[in-house]
Amino acid sequence: MKIFIELWKAKNTWLQLSRKDRESFVSRIGPEIAGLISKGIIVDSWGMNDDSSLYKADYDFFAITKLPSAELLEEFQQVIEKSGWYNYFDQVNVTGQDISAETVIRRMVDLKRPQIVIEKNI
Repeated sequence: MKIFIELWKAKNTWLQLSRKDRESFVSRIGPEIAGLISKGIIVDSWGMNDDSSLYKADYDFFAITKLPSAELLEEFQQVIEKSGWYNYFDQVNVTGQDISAETVIRRMVDLKRPQIVIEKNI
């Protein structure tokens, strides 16, 4: 299972649209997302970033989506890209395999120190 986490905030291009134009835009994306849901994606959570977080990310909204395959993740990302979403929203994404906390912690502990290379000018 792939996990896709999105963080986004509106760009000025979105803020300058009328309410009607915003509604029109999101209504065009809805059926495409519904089609992906019928293929097995799970929109697990949507939310707004509140002020209670320490080290709060500078994004206003988030979504967590679960996808059964890398192919469906690719299709999901293409739908978002082709919709023009990124013209209106500044967004960052995090994607990864759903793995155990123990595996993540072990990989964190196993991280290697970077090698420092000193170049000598001759």
